[in-house]
Amino acid sequence: MFDTVQELFEALCEPFPPEYIEWRVGSTSGDKSKGLALAYIDARCVMDRLDSVCGPDGWQNKHIYGPNGSVLCELSVRMPDGEWLIKTDGAGATDVEAEKGSISDSLKRAAVRWGVGRYLYELDSPWVELEPAGKSYRIKKSEFNKLADLHDEHARKCGWGTRSNVQAYKVLNQSIKHWVTSADKADEFREQNKGMLAQLPVAMRRHLSDTLDRIGSSHKEAAE
Repeated sequence: MFDTVQELFEALCEPFPPEYIEWRVGSTSGDKSKGLALAYIDARCVMDRLDSVCGPDGWQNKHIYGPNGSVLCELSVRMPDGEWLIKTDGAGATDVEAEKGSISDSLKRAAVRWGVGRYLYELDSPWVELEPAGKSYRIKKSEFNKLADLHDEHARKCGWGTRSNVQAYKVLNQSIKHWVTSADKADEFREQNKGMLAQLPVAMRRHLSDTLDRIGSSHKEAAE
């Protein structure tokens, strides 16, 4: 599916659609009228990303249980050359459903080492209005559009742009791979579209440049 490890890693690092992002309440004001909104993704989102990028048979995980409810997750991903690479992280016991929570958290943390959802660690945690929810508090529904806009802006700053832009870029990149078939055509494409390429988000621009470079290199190797 991917020619290089960098392509695989960048696909794993892509921002998630806003509807995949969940928000929980962190610190609160004294009167509980406001709280910090903390963004996160759940373990199912992580598994969906690994399935879509690596393929259902391209990743696997193993949990190792430690003392006091702690869990380590060994997350293995198959590289483009067929070799398997493992990254490991762990989590301690959680307050609710300790073992289940530790398993999910350890998977998410191991996935962060692969770049999945890593950008969320740098996303701002704004103060938002809260409302009572039983014995606790939750974020008011009126705040979620603001939070979605905050996530979208952060995704752009990360260099990929909005989710819709990422999908459009994938179509563009696949079209280039199909129609640009020589070093000369790659150079011609760069020259004719340099204005458009300059406006792409940083990560897209770098990735597309790598694609064009590989087309030129492959053509040169075939000629030799």
